[in-house]
Amino acid sequence: MPNERLEKAIGRLTPEIRERIAGKIGKGTLPPVLFNAIPEGAVDSLVNGEVPHEAVVSAPFLEAIVQRTGRPPLLISNDKVEFDEDDLADFVTGTDKLVTGLNSWIPSVGRVEFLNHDMSWGGTAWVVEKKGNKYLMVTNRHVAALVAKRAANGSAVFMRSSAGPRYGMNVDFAEEYGSATDNDSRTVSISRVEYLADELSADMAVLRVENPEIDLSPVNLAAREAKKGERVALIGYPAFDSRNDLNDQARYFSDLYNVKRLAPGLVMQALSSNALLKHDCTSLGGNSGSPLFDLETGTVVGLHFSGLYGVANSAVGITTIKKVLKGISTKVATGTGESEGLADGSHKASHFKNRAGFDTSFLKNGKVITPWPKLEPSLDAGLAKPSDKPDESGELRYTHFGVKYSEPHKLPLMTAVNIDGDRAVRIKRGQDKWFVDERIKSSIQLGAANFADALIDRGHMVRREDPNWGTETEAQLANDDTFHYVNAAAQHSRLNQGKQLWQGLENYILDSARTHGFQACVFTGPVISEDSEEIDGATVPMEFWKLVATLDADGGKLRATAYLLSQGQLIRKLMEDRSRTEANEGVVLGEYRTFQMSIADLAEATGYDFSAYEKADPLAPGTEEAADRMPRFMPLESPADLIL
Repeated sequence: MPNERLEKAIGRLTPEIRERIAGKIGKGTLPPVLFNAIPEGAVDSLVNGEVPHEAVVSAPFLEAIVQRTGRPPLLISNDKVEFDEDDLADFVTGTDKLVTGLNSWIPSVGRVEFLNHDMSWGGTAWVVEKKGNKYLMVTNRHVAALVAKRAANGSAVFMRSSAGPRYGMNVDFAEEYGSATDNDSRTVSISRVEYLADELSADMAVLRVENPEIDLSPVNLAAREAKKGERVALIGYPAFDSRNDLNDQARYFSDLYNVKRLAPGLVMQALSSNALLKHDCTSLGGNSGSPLFDLETGTVVGLHFSGLYGVANSAVGITTIKKVLKGISTKVATGTGESEGLADGSHKASHFKNRAGFDTSFLKNGKVITPWPKLEPSLDAGLAKPSDKPDESGELRYTHFGVKYSEPHKLPLMTAVNIDGDRAVRIKRGQDKWFVDERIKSSIQLGAANFADALIDRGHMVRREDPNWGTETEAQLANDDTFHYVNAAAQHSRLNQGKQLWQGLENYILDSARTHGFQACVFTGPVISEDSEEIDGATVPMEFWKLVATLDADGGKLRATAYLLSQGQLIRKLMEDRSRTEANEGVVLGEYRTFQMSIADLAEATGYDFSAYEKADPLAPGTEEAADRMPRFMPLESPADLIL
């Protein structure tokens, strides 16, 4: 006897569907007791038309029912497909045996579950490779991207939640019809996201599992692409999805979602240079990342990623899947347009002959001077001393920019770059090769090993594009010069939560210079404070500042503005130092944000001498005593918020 929730849901459906569901329950195929274990929202959504499950709330791709009949999503229990004789009536004789033949691969398909995320799970993944006790698994980019961010080399790191803890991923190979909901004996933890495609590449991600407590069996990959009309099957975890017709879902799923199913179907269109691989296996949100099996051979021919209700589902072809996997094994992120990076190199002092470095007489042909700000005395004393003895103390001179590098902190304390928008040259990024600068001791410089930790990012202090101007040769030299480790700050990955606006500011500066043909001098540096961390002997700052010097609208006088990438630590400390009670009255260190702040306040907070720029600042404070006033700062949401 169906329970009240089920009766309520069934009552809204067509007579034909009501009869079919009742028949299934009557035959024991769908015991009504199961409906008591289903989350309230899954049944209620049939009544209210709502989207109840995490797997489809934020999904950018539709998972679709294509054929309204004849494509049953078969339940799986104890690693075996369960079906009635009439379930496969639309298929040729012998299909039932082929479907049963996939039972051996069912344990290799699991549900992608998230840690520290608002969504408890988001798709499907499957084991594709085993090397010793390390495994690779495949899912969709749009599944993995919910918790991980992509690096330029195609690998990825887990992002942090708004609450602070890092996201994570598990894959549960159970979650089947009749299985215990709290049994995690077949769950493995994802060690890292080995590959996360960019949005111009196939919708694919590769996950790594190391030393799992259970044995995993990789599926076999097909020798060729699927052909039109061939019998295939999708294995995955369909979740209720209001983007599909409610009656169609009820007919096929009878209100039982979020568990492993096998959905047979046919290839509707073969993959070609101008056509997607399409199939009509029944899918819903949660099937993202499901393997598409060829029933004849029992091998995977595709990676399901999207569909259109009543039209077709689409999959990544086996050739692309193999290409990406081969790229990972050779440490190349195939299809991203960039390699993982070449081995580190080293440049002798002679390589830098004739490098002029930062030009303090750059603006208005020397009529407006932009001197290096002076570091706090103890930091200045720790600067590395280049062997080529520059005129500016501690400056490592490059093409159109300079770097002052701290020996004890293993960190660029300040960089300065000249930007000439009228002479800008666009240079496409190629294979990254980073170098040690032998004008200072190699032992105080970082290397690739220091950035292997997922917690640490390698960030250009002088952006690659900023000094790229002049002749083609000159611009290329400037571009290559930015790939020296003394220009790379070890940045905690938490900064990336707020880095979008910071990069937006940098893009705005460069784009404006290019568009309007003006010149700018940009100084950048980390905030060295008690909040800074240390990893592998290098200081990892939690805040960064930037000062932009250019000419006013009339082109005659200096104009300067300062910015901060921060959670608010520096601003709060300024308040505390000035005994402002507001520091303890609701000032919260939230997510990373970009602020515009007064240069005078930046000088006080860092101990640096910015006096050459303070009077040119539109946020310059009035005549009130610094000890009595609030720090002058303004959160930036877009370039329109800038006070220039």
